[in-house]
Amino acid sequence: MGVAPTNYRWSDDSKTIFFSWNPENKEKDQAYKVSVLTNKPETTEDNAAEKAAGTVYTYNKDKSLGLFEKGGDVYLYNFEQKKETRLTNTVDRENGTKFLYNNDVIFQRGDNLFQLSLSTSETKQLTNFVKGKRPGLGGPTVPGAPERVAPTVQDTWLKTDQTELFDIIKKRNKTGGRGQGFAGAAGGRRFGFGSADANFKTIKAIYLDDKFLSGLTVSPDGRFVTYRLTSPVTTNHNTIVPNYVTASGYTEDIAGRTKVGETLTVSESFIYDGTKDSVYTVHTSQIPGIKDLPDYVKDYPKQLEERTKKNEDRKINFGSPIWNENGTTAIITADANDNKDLWILKLDANTGNVSILDRQRDEAWIGGPGVGRNIEWIDNNRFYFQSEATGYSHLYTYNITNGEKKQLTSGKWEVQRAILSKDKTTFYISGNKEHPGITHFYKLSVNGGDLVQITAMKGGNEITMSPDEKWLAINYSYMDKPWELYIQANKPGAKAVQITKSTSAEFDSYKWRQPDLVSFKNRYGDDVYARVYPAANPHPNKPAVVFVHGAGYLQNVHYWWSQYFREYMFNNMLADNGYTVIDIDYTASSGYGRNHRTGIYRNMGGKDLTDQVDGVKMLVEKYGVNPKHIGLYGGSYGGFITLMGLFKEPEVFAAGAALRSVTDWAHYNHGYTANILNEPYNDPIAYKRSSPIYYADKLKGNLVMLHGMVDVNVHFQDIVRLTQRFIELGKDNWELAVYPVEDHGFVEPSSWTDEYKRIFKIFETTLKK
Repeated sequence: MGVAPTNYRWSDDSKTIFFSWNPENKEKDQAYKVSVLTNKPETTEDNAAEKAAGTVYTYNKDKSLGLFEKGGDVYLYNFEQKKETRLTNTVDRENGTKFLYNNDVIFQRGDNLFQLSLSTSETKQLTNFVKGKRPGLGGPTVPGAPERVAPTVQDTWLKTDQTELFDIIKKRNKTGGRGQGFAGAAGGRRFGFGSADANFKTIKAIYLDDKFLSGLTVSPDGRFVTYRLTSPVTTNHNTIVPNYVTASGYTEDIAGRTKVGETLTVSESFIYDGTKDSVYTVHTSQIPGIKDLPDYVKDYPKQLEERTKKNEDRKINFGSPIWNENGTTAIITADANDNKDLWILKLDANTGNVSILDRQRDEAWIGGPGVGRNIEWIDNNRFYFQSEATGYSHLYTYNITNGEKKQLTSGKWEVQRAILSKDKTTFYISGNKEHPGITHFYKLSVNGGDLVQITAMKGGNEITMSPDEKWLAINYSYMDKPWELYIQANKPGAKAVQITKSTSAEFDSYKWRQPDLVSFKNRYGDDVYARVYPAANPHPNKPAVVFVHGAGYLQNVHYWWSQYFREYMFNNMLADNGYTVIDIDYTASSGYGRNHRTGIYRNMGGKDLTDQVDGVKMLVEKYGVNPKHIGLYGGSYGGFITLMGLFKEPEVFAAGAALRSVTDWAHYNHGYTANILNEPYNDPIAYKRSSPIYYADKLKGNLVMLHGMVDVNVHFQDIVRLTQRFIELGKDNWELAVYPVEDHGFVEPSSWTDEYKRIFKIFETTLKK
């Protein structure tokens, strides 16, 4: 095929693009560069991009100063004086550098935050996180020390009795120590003989116990530090994946993931107020709808009754606060663990209280491009975010002063990516406004108005913008043309200039098809898009093959080069051999808005499967295929649909090839599955309705299953369980091909070749009979 360019990076001066490329088919990719002045690519040093990109700075407000990290230490650069100063020189690593609004420097060392004054050179510790348990509450504080235990009733009685008996105890309790000149367990440090440093200040020790610390964030004035503590989960069962072909000759176990329904970690969010030296939690009980139950529990009256009676707050996880520039306001996101709600909240750092700014509720699950991510302040009063409130992911601003929520983009298309310009006056947007299968780059004022299109090439336009925002590196492709690098000035009407030519002579020697990009109405009245590869010379049987893309929420019907490039080429080969091929963006594919995205909620193998059947009906009516000679194939989610097609629609599909297929969703991972089907113990109806293993007795057509034995995504166990089910059912029209060294995505060319030979064979021997 040839090797397309990748990994685009701009030089700091915006004059040069660096990228990886291999036009000469060498053993590995080479480093290349191209100047925007010459447009001629040339090889360069491997580390040239890093050198030219310069140092990545964290700037102060007026950008006169910059912080950067090097070798685990913090450095300061003064741009006016062109002077570099080393601020730390320690064995420990310092990271997370930022400026406060008074130009003091914040950095993290270990688990703690420090504040360095550039005017006085004083370094002040802001937090005192301590690993382990609080002294006296169990667990040794020093390795090898005897374990401290929580005080008993007897201990408390003795302490009270001592206080009542002795005046010296009363006195020391008031002063908080044992007297002048002694440094005890709680007395801090000792300075000189018999005297303490009057300026010494202790910081509240925050004991982490066995919890994980994350999300350390400091307010712009340095007063408030927010953080999350997450308790480890010790009850989950981790799976293993046996690896049989090993250098040692012994079977070796690969540690695997957990399965859907296992216990999720839950974080608590806290605020440390440095002025008050006090800690308090970010409150969850004030969040609107925190007790709301999902609609699906109505299918389980007993569960509904029990959960209604308990009236518990749902478990949520907070994000890190996002402060406006002057530090007057912080916003924070909260995600419900059941993923039915996403809240954007205003945080009162003085109290830990929160108030609602925006709530996105979805009875299926929260999702869509940009939703819940990429929230940023435009100025001290406005921030922006994305929401599917209209059914499509669009861009919004929110004004905290007057409470105005303003929708900036609209229509039956998605904002797939939004970037705020450096001067914060313009949004740069990637979206599919023209057509679901075409992406373009646009600009839009932060105040709203007309959306101005910048790119013009029909197909896929993936943009990497130069630091000065004057140039675009465009990764562009079309249906039959793999990705290449183009350069264009960042303005409407500018010409995009092609820089690379990557395809091989062998690849170019074949006339690759531009499939028909069509749409049809499914049985529910929804528009469904598809690619059709008409047969060059139809076989007398007029057979057809349905290719089913993977991932579920993924788009493959578009005008750019497919990530399923092997399948694209295989589909061309099938069309050469008398088959008409259709590739459908079935319900739950990306690019088509919320209803399409969530159309499989609690019923995988429902609308996503009937869309394949309706696509076949369209092929029969418009392309003249024979409904008795239909096959289908696909990998991962596509393999799952292949199984469901043969099991649930045996009169439609005569043969199928299922690659790395999910056969039982109760054995897949939590992050993907629980969104769509909830948890198995809470919603067993959804799992039994959606898992092929429960329909295995309906198999009539011919099936070949193909699976890697070291698949850490869809485990080999999945296909083994279905195989045993076929054996017990007495089915004999199936076969299993295993690939001992392959993971979920195959790597070895010999494996790919063997796999597609078997897929081609089953179609040749069944659909052409």
